[in-house]
Amino acid sequence: MNIRSLTRGDGVVIGAAVVLFIASFLDLSGFDCPAGLNCSSYETPNAWDALGVLMSVFLAGIIGAVLVVVGRAMPSRKVVGLDLGQFGAAFCVFALWTAFWTIIDASDAGTGLILGLLAAIVLAGGAVATPLVPALKAPLMGAPRPQAVQSPYGGQPQPGQGYGYPGAQQQPYGAQPGQPQPYGAQPQPGQPDPAMAHAPQAQQAPQGGSAPAGDFTPFWFAVPVARPLYGEDGSPSPIAELAPGTWYLAVEQRGPGLIAQTQDGRRGVLQDTTGIQRG
Repeated sequence: MNIRSLTRGDGVVIGAAVVLFIASFLDLSGFDCPAGLNCSSYETPNAWDALGVLMSVFLAGIIGAVLVVVGRAMPSRKVVGLDLGQFGAAFCVFALWTAFWTIIDASDAGTGLILGLLAAIVLAGGAVATPLVPALKAPLMGAPRPQAVQSPYGGQPQPGQGYGYPGAQQQPYGAQPGQPQPYGAQPQPGQPDPAMAHAPQAQQAPQGGSAPAGDFTPFWFAVPVARPLYGEDGSPSPIAELAPGTWYLAVEQRGPGLIAQTQDGRRGVLQDTTGIQRG
């Protein structure tokens, strides 16, 4: 799993699960030694000495945190009809519910039980609130700067030049800057088209108007949050998920969306293009 696909909410869930694991080794109940007795050999139990509390509070919360994080990375996986993230959130809420009534029933709650309740509150809150709160849906780590990529015809493109950079002037394969362009090549902005120099006026291309789809220039982009990539055949099931912090290549405009290509060569439709960062 790409660590840059984690959100701030995932970071909260992971941190709460770590605190919950540490609390399982602390005392579940306090103990006051009566006067005149030697209590040095007495050991207060922790969660690992009480199987019911261990499974229903501590391990249930940790398992829920794992399912929530894995569910973010694999949104198409389901358990009994529920997404892994939803199933994990249910585990986290169950752990909080059990911890609350366990500490209410305890006559003298120890450090482990109190810390476990606090961790369960944060854990359940992070699991439930992450899909709803925009601040928690933000990436945990910022997107890196775009790296130099291999040109389709060999060599490394320079910034502002070559395939994949918005606004770049595309040179035909094998052509040198300043040389006449071959027949059929697109003229650069501000330069006349040699093929149309002697054409009749009636056959000149109209100036202005909307640009045809063939003028789309491929560019690199990154998504602000994880977004699904759907098949070009219109299938409702996603074929991949674009993760924040990774650069993808937009190769074609498809209505309001983009045809994007992943690093392994798969192509699909990115329907939600709001907030994307262009390279």
